Amino acid sequence: MRQWWLSRLRLTDTFTLTQRNVYILPTRAGLMLAVTLAVLLVASINYQLNLGYLLTFLLLGCAAVSMVVCHNTLRGLTLHLLPPQSIFAGGLALFDIRLVNGRSTPRYAIGMAVQGSDHWTWADVPAQGEAAVQISFKPARRGLHRVPVLTSETRFPLGTFRVWTIWRPASQVLVYPAPEATPPPLPQGEPLSGAGALASARSAGEFDGVRSYQRGDPMKLVVWKKFAKSGELVSRDSSQTQRYELWLDFARAGSLDQEGRLSRLAAWVMAADAQGLQYGLRVPGSEIKPDGGVAHRLRCLRALALV
Repeated sequence: MRQWWLSRLRLTDTFTLTQRNVYILPTRAGLMLAVTLAVLLVASINYQLNLGYLLTFLLLGCAAVSMVVCHNTLRGLTLHLLPPQSIFAGGLALFDIRLVNGRSTPRYAIGMAVQGSDHWTWADVPAQGEAAVQISFKPARRGLHRVPVLTSETRFPLGTFRVWTIWRPASQVLVYPAPEATPPPLPQGEPLSGAGALASARSAGEFDGVRSYQRGDPMKLVVWKKFAKSGELVSRDSSQTQRYELWLDFARAGSLDQEGRLSRLAAWVMAADAQGLQYGLRVPGSEIKPDGGVAHRLRCLRALALV
């Protein structure tokens, strides 16, 4: 029944709370207050206590007003989910949510959490303003995961009523394989067809093909990461790098299971990118040609995550 009900909710990253998607029920404290009011009313009737009637209906009126205030605290609020960042397996996915209040009165004690979780984040939203909250979620494994169902609630002002809503965001979070802790050195480069074996790649993955910077070298040949670390300005030697290509191949990642090979490939991708090398990736069903840079690294990690 829960799955059927959740499937009827619309997927959206911007969720405005209205009377149709905000629910209210008394809390345990609210039920105890109702029992107390019933006892007070029976005692007042039995003993004909005018002050008892006054106290009973005064408390009943306060409870009724708190129900309206509690419902209005959540109704009319707009929840906006910012695009989630990709993570490595085993890490926490952080979701940044903006609570936007279009009214001229503030909203107090609004909580956000993953449905079924006990880890709540609370915030007050100022009048005609917004507040930011952050929720964490730990995916079970690598791959493309939909953002889990979120819930928001408030019990302001008396705690006698619980007003809540259920939200199904449309965004997805990409989980890369966790890089191997101590991977072996990068594999040797594969010679290009027709290039011969004029140069060999070092076993550590640092290819011959780097020389001192010469005036007039194109900016794309400068190894900027090495310059940022050591201050040494060097360029890739195109005459050398064209003879060998670094390929990170799933079939040559060792005698491990699938997840172990993907973790090793992820570690190799990070190592090759840190050294400023150009590399290609071969995984089942996909092949990415050798390249470099942040966009290429993210493209390779995404291919590993989706194997």
